Amino acid sequence: MTDYPHTIVPVDHVEPAARRIRAVLNGEWVLDTTNAWYVWEWPHYPHYYIPFADVRQEMLVDEHDIEEYSRGAARQYGLRVGDTYRPGVVRVHTEKSIEGLPDMVRFEWDALDAWFEEDEEVFVHPRDPYTRVEALRSTRHVRVELDGTLLAETSSPVLVFETGVPVRYYLNRTEVDLGRLIPTDTITACPYKGRTSNYWSVRADGTTHEDVAWAYDFPSHVLQPIAGMVCFFNERTDLFVDDERLARPQTRWSR
Repeated sequence: MTDYPHTIVPVDHVEPAARRIRAVLNGEWVLDTTNAWYVWEWPHYPHYYIPFADVRQEMLVDEHDIEEYSRGAARQYGLRVGDTYRPGVVRVHTEKSIEGLPDMVRFEWDALDAWFEEDEEVFVHPRDPYTRVEALRSTRHVRVELDGTLLAETSSPVLVFETGVPVRYYLNRTEVDLGRLIPTDTITACPYKGRTSNYWSVRADGTTHEDVAWAYDFPSHVLQPIAGMVCFFNERTDLFVDDERLARPQTRWSR
């Protein structure tokens, strides 16, 4: 049991995606559809499946191979756009697939340069329609420590509540001991928040802890309250909220 809600969509669940989906490679639109499906290949988020008729078929290179997957059989294709060729990144599901998937096309996400929902770029993976993300201003007292060293303290945090993720506590930069933060070259992206503008390691008690804090200077419009603020991994720091020390959650970001 955790203290935050988890996603509850079962694997292989299929739902229509009621939005325009497009993707681009090498400056060319590869697909454009208003009839995509969400398919949950694992519980945390779905993948887009695109109708074959809404894909630019002249860009597909038939590899003359049919593979069996948990959701059915699919014909393998490469993707060629100008001088760019990416083998084995497309599969077209045959009639021997679960309901709704015959003649639907699955692209490897990273095989394309950018994906868009309507006219907004989407990062990392499709946004889960069952995931809720909110940024709420608060007056709770938050203190962040590591190895007994105080890193930040505030009574005006912004709390981000995201389904399937521990509560994240964002603090004003003026309330963070920036002298203990070491900038790194790390950049990550989130389908709900956008792309990070900063990552920092932390120096505490003579030890350097890699990539413990981050910031979004230009988050998505629904997460504007966190713009420019700093957040520390709950999993790798000691977090006190209203003077109560929180247990470090065990997630995929734990080390």
